[in-house]
Amino acid sequence: MRAGSSIERFSRRGTFYQEMAGLLLAPAFSFSSMKFILGVKLDMTQGFDSAGRVHSITRVQAGPCTVTQVKTNEKDGYAAVQVGYGRKKNVSRAQAQALRGITRVKETDGFRHMKEFRVDKVDAVERGDRVTVNVFSPGDRVHVIGTSKGKGFAGVVKRHGFHGHPSTHGHKDQARMPGAIGAGGVQHVLKGKRMGGRMGGMQSSVKNLEVVSVDSDLGVLSLRGSVPGARNSLIIVQGEGEAVFEKSSMAQSPAQSEHQEQEQLSQEVTADTSNPDGAQEETSAEPEPTVLEQADTAEEKN
Repeated sequence: MRAGSSIERFSRRGTFYQEMAGLLLAPAFSFSSMKFILGVKLDMTQGFDSAGRVHSITRVQAGPCTVTQVKTNEKDGYAAVQVGYGRKKNVSRAQAQALRGITRVKETDGFRHMKEFRVDKVDAVERGDRVTVNVFSPGDRVHVIGTSKGKGFAGVVKRHGFHGHPSTHGHKDQARMPGAIGAGGVQHVLKGKRMGGRMGGMQSSVKNLEVVSVDSDLGVLSLRGSVPGARNSLIIVQGEGEAVFEKSSMAQSPAQSEHQEQEQLSQEVTADTSNPDGAQEETSAEPEPTVLEQADTAEEKN
């Protein structure tokens, strides 16, 4: 009985380790089709549902994001789109040349954040297309990625939740100390040992948040729950669904706008050459007589 129970115990343990390995190797976001948007965290507030229960709400200024590059399976080996969000000045000349023709702004302006997302279909996607907050709707479940707040150097009590030492005799200045860090025979600290160090300022993900409301006019996305990061920090929102790209009139290159200006000038020149005597006729036309001149003319006739 003991041998059988031990074998069964080891088999259960092996199955547990296999399941854990599968979870560790599984991708973080296993969406069949994914819609996404970039934004910044605004603030937190609270709201009430239909049952009168209060919930914490995080407001995110999402989009619009501009498509800066489209990658295809034939050229790059995978299908993806690169989007830019935010503005910054004094960018490098290489980025300015790469962004030329996407937006009708100064060449010294560029995107502050640029991210790449895998998509299924990129046939209808072009540079300059935009992703707006309208891609999401109330009730959607999304995953949010952000950068947690940096807290500087922290001890083991704050960083790992250690209980510390008892405040009794013989524990002078040891209340929040980590204690022993390992055996002496190893002669080095093992990797992964929980110790004091830099805390926060790392990528953090929150799953299964609910979209409460979508403000299309202001471009604000309200999510139920907390989102990692400080105010005005970059937030990536991903959800189940097909990515929607809107065609923008701003996606006009300077060459195209210059061509349109040349066409307008040529039309004006053509209109002038079609009636060359028009200006002379206007200048040679006599002005209409005033009321006094008309009265004098009538008296002379009488």
